[in-house]
Amino acid sequence: MNMRRVREHTDVSPSEQDIDLSERLAENVEFFDRALGIGVSFDIIKRDLSFAGHDFVMIFINGFINDTAVDDVMRRLSMLRREDLIRTDVVEKVMETFGTHTQLEKVAKAKDVLTAILSGQTALLIDGYAEAVLIDARKYPARSPQEPELERVVRGSRDGFVETLVQNTVLTRRRIRDPRLRMENMKVGARSKTDICVAYLQDVADPELVAEIKKRLREIDVDGLPMAEKTVEEWITKRNQWNPYPVVRYTERPDVAAVHLLEGHVLIYVDTSPSVMITPATFFHHLQHAEEYRENPAVGLYIRLIRMGGVLVSLFLMPLWILFTLIHRDWLPAELAFLGPESVGALPIILQFLLADLGIDFMRMAAIHTPGPLATAMGLIAAVLIGDIAVKVGMFAPETILYLAVAAIGMFATPSYELSMANRLARTMFILAVGLFDWYGLTAAVVLWTVLLVTARSINRPYLWPLFPLNLKALASVLLRAPVRLNNHRPAIVHPQDKDRQPH
Repeated sequence: MNMRRVREHTDVSPSEQDIDLSERLAENVEFFDRALGIGVSFDIIKRDLSFAGHDFVMIFINGFINDTAVDDVMRRLSMLRREDLIRTDVVEKVMETFGTHTQLEKVAKAKDVLTAILSGQTALLIDGYAEAVLIDARKYPARSPQEPELERVVRGSRDGFVETLVQNTVLTRRRIRDPRLRMENMKVGARSKTDICVAYLQDVADPELVAEIKKRLREIDVDGLPMAEKTVEEWITKRNQWNPYPVVRYTERPDVAAVHLLEGHVLIYVDTSPSVMITPATFFHHLQHAEEYRENPAVGLYIRLIRMGGVLVSLFLMPLWILFTLIHRDWLPAELAFLGPESVGALPIILQFLLADLGIDFMRMAAIHTPGPLATAMGLIAAVLIGDIAVKVGMFAPETILYLAVAAIGMFATPSYELSMANRLARTMFILAVGLFDWYGLTAAVVLWTVLLVTARSINRPYLWPLFPLNLKALASVLLRAPVRLNNHRPAIVHPQDKDRQPH
């Protein structure tokens, strides 16, 4: 289909973009004027140029390319000589002129030129040629790498992923200088055309896993990815969309990303997001933290066990306290007879726990939306004016606040924010079950919770591996932080091609 067949109107539909460029520069310019809204959108720049007896048009987006790059393009074009262009193809001569640039490409499809311009590249149109030269001289708006707020360590690297895809891939390659590290790019979103990178080690990652992830990414049918990696996650994990437990893991640390690549995982980078998606991810992946490997193995083991204990406390402390101190106090050993409130308070204990739990969520959300200088004042209001006074007026029993605080600390100690929120919902279910149906209800709730985890899948892998199906050796490695020298085998859950990390 030729450019001459484009209809005369002020918009260009997606079907009309799938056409070949014309040899007439005026027709090409007219098409891009309408397609990009040149003259309407202030940030899309078009420059008419004439060098060595040929007319050129340069189109780019202001902000993606700096003035130095524009001046360099102009300077190189001015070097073209009329006699040189007579003896050779103009496009080839232009390609040769810009040979020192990072990336050059000739394209003949209008839609490819549009996508390139909107991605930040510079398009050079030449009169008499049905091809455009794309010059990659982009300057990405980006912040400097900083330590992620959610994954801080006492000792270790302080760099973290940012919102620029290229910078994130560079941070990863800095740690894995292996020519077999593959980073495949694709665009997702009919309108946003968001860049997504699939990263894996070619000789380690399971080819079927790589193919399955790329297949699911290609099947995403949406106009855009405004929420970046979270939108991608919901598309590729459709089977688990109503399961609150995260079946992929996020990280903003390049060292954590590198570790999982070396294990055989497949990573998904999404442009505009500082979070990298690790697939597949089991329940136990969300219980591990980089700090455990930045300490001596004995200290790291202690930290891991304490962390896992905190997760269990956040789940079961409150329902078990209700069961043993309020419903079946006779089940308590004599040594623990001091447990339980002397005065229940004006509200039923179950309601106290639910209201206090909601209060924790209110404070968490308020902390997110509160400016830093006011955060301390908000904490004082929450702790003193609300908690203390609620106890003094008799609305809450003191032990309610105590055990809720302990459970909340366990929730905040969970390495994965997504897992902590899922456990928060599970805890509410346990409290309601024990309050309404005694120990029968709690037992049934725990069984249903276990079934939910057992039946969950992470990219066709069992979510509770290595507990279900049972793999004792692998279970020991995820529960215990062993010395790196002894951790010689890659996890079987990813089906690695190369199983040994230290073959010699």
